[in-house]
Amino acid sequence: MTERAAELAQKLIRNFNEVALDHDQRAPLYDTMCARLGPGTVARKLGASIDTVAPGKMSCPYHAHHAQEEMFVIVQGTGTLRVADERLPVKAGDVIFIPPGPEYPHQLINTSDAPLQYLSISTRDTPEIVEYPDSDKFLATAVLTDGTRFQALQKRNRDLDYWDGEP
Repeated sequence: MTERAAELAQKLIRNFNEVALDHDQRAPLYDTMCARLGPGTVARKLGASIDTVAPGKMSCPYHAHHAQEEMFVIVQGTGTLRVADERLPVKAGDVIFIPPGPEYPHQLINTSDAPLQYLSISTRDTPEIVEYPDSDKFLATAVLTDGTRFQALQKRNRDLDYWDGEP
């Protein structure tokens, strides 16, 4: 491969079978091995990650995005998609489409006795509000003009008056 070809491959290609995985665990419900695939690439509007959820565990809390659209491709195993207060069976080969908005809170659960692996693809729209219906909290994120990231995670019932703390 030429030097230019190697440079292009580094910017454009990721193999999810070859990336280093991070173990993300919060007992007793959450246990996943995951890797973000986009960092270091030229992707600007898309994000991708590979996740492998342990048997009987979940990958993340039940949530709904208000800006980002997501797609999940089940690569291996079986499980359950919890979505809009329903539970749908999923299996290898299924492609799941989740639009932004509060109508489709979602969560993938490994309800089997074998690993559940899926590829997540999403837009990286910002600013973003993510709601967590089970815990009544929300996350606000944005990339600021200087490139830094703003993030605030709060319970919904902690409303303040607009003038609170102002002189």
